[in-house]
Amino acid sequence: MKHTQMPIHVIGLGVNQVAHLDEAAQAVLASLSAHDVVLGAPRQHDTITHCAHLARREDLPKLSMLKEAFANWQSDGAKQVVVLASGDPLYYGIGAWLMRTFSLENLRFYPNVSSIQAACHRLGLSLQEVQAVSLHGRPLASLRRYLQSNKTLVLLTDPFSQPQHIAQECVQAGLDQSEITVCEALGYEQEKVRTFSAKSLLDTEIEWDPLNVVVLKTSQQASFYPSSVGIPDTAFVTDKGDGKGMITKREVRLVILSYMDIQQGDTVWDIGAGCGGVSVEMAYWHPRSQVIAIEHHPDRLACLTANQERFGVMQNLSIVAGRAPDVLVDLLADSKKHNGRPNKVFIGGSDGELMALMSQIWNLLPDTGCLMVSAVTEETKCQVMQFAQQRDQAQDAEEQSLQVSITKGERLAGQRLFRPSLPVTLYHFRKYTAPTSATHNNQKENAQ
Repeated sequence: MKHTQMPIHVIGLGVNQVAHLDEAAQAVLASLSAHDVVLGAPRQHDTITHCAHLARREDLPKLSMLKEAFANWQSDGAKQVVVLASGDPLYYGIGAWLMRTFSLENLRFYPNVSSIQAACHRLGLSLQEVQAVSLHGRPLASLRRYLQSNKTLVLLTDPFSQPQHIAQECVQAGLDQSEITVCEALGYEQEKVRTFSAKSLLDTEIEWDPLNVVVLKTSQQASFYPSSVGIPDTAFVTDKGDGKGMITKREVRLVILSYMDIQQGDTVWDIGAGCGGVSVEMAYWHPRSQVIAIEHHPDRLACLTANQERFGVMQNLSIVAGRAPDVLVDLLADSKKHNGRPNKVFIGGSDGELMALMSQIWNLLPDTGCLMVSAVTEETKCQVMQFAQQRDQAQDAEEQSLQVSITKGERLAGQRLFRPSLPVTLYHFRKYTAPTSATHNNQKENAQ
């Protein structure tokens, strides 16, 4: 679709019953012919009835159908299409999809005041001091990763994330004193702005206007959801309960998170994810990176899925049921769904396939990509050392290794003691392209 030559005008309508458009947007609407198309929801069409134009109106279809619709309109003789957006098309609007689908040279944007801006101005909130979160078309549980104490969130809602639903999430997080302000039908005659506590809102039966924005000021209460790395083991659902079972323990997890050094846009594989301690934390703290957790054990898969929902990381954590390395073939084949090849991989379990797995992963990684392996048994350490020797021979890796040994204080018969856990050895390999012999010789000559 990026080859289309048809101009697409994306016009933000603001938050008014009658759209307030600038001269450039009005000129576009006035220039439309009978073959051209104005695309939007019925409510959006109603806001521009005062703008005279001859173009035919079309309701906005599902995005999966919209690509074909643009091609059909162009074939039918349309010279330009206007897409109506609620406020700012490129701020949680349709503009992002259009940018992914068409070339910028075909797009013209006409921004307006967004509902987020309008809600903040109704309440006297500085935009730079709030965090906007869209729940529109997203699971309600995705709110959980933002529910820490003393935050101001502006929430874009849908029928599944109405004020009572948000209040329930706050109560479950231990933030029942949070302040919820519901801004309904902003810019319309029936506009209402009402404030409740999360706890009191649960007991109300109000039919909200579908056009609502929720401003949530979380209380100073201690939230269940962490605001710093190192989620307590007991917060996770595990196959043996009480934070035990197949989960990387908190102190070791902190080291892994530090060495993995996840950056925005990374694609990370967690192989042998167990109950999800590592993969959930990586996804929780890095919402703009994609994490794929691979696990085959049914009980651990159930715990992994439960932790994914518990911490609200459905958007950027994908779970793949299967055993590596066999499942990697299908994973790579479905690269569109899983964001292509990884650039960082953590192996926490391999079921005896470690050597083959490390070699396969190493071939997949790009230059500067990272592989980290956790080892507890001597057999596993031996295999990793063999792999490290291969990297030495190939001169294609920078290696770091460390052993983490944790001793925790406990009580026994009223007396304090420290009980050691099994030491965990961690190996970190960063890939780089080995210099060719010709390059190496040139470097030696230059040095001389």
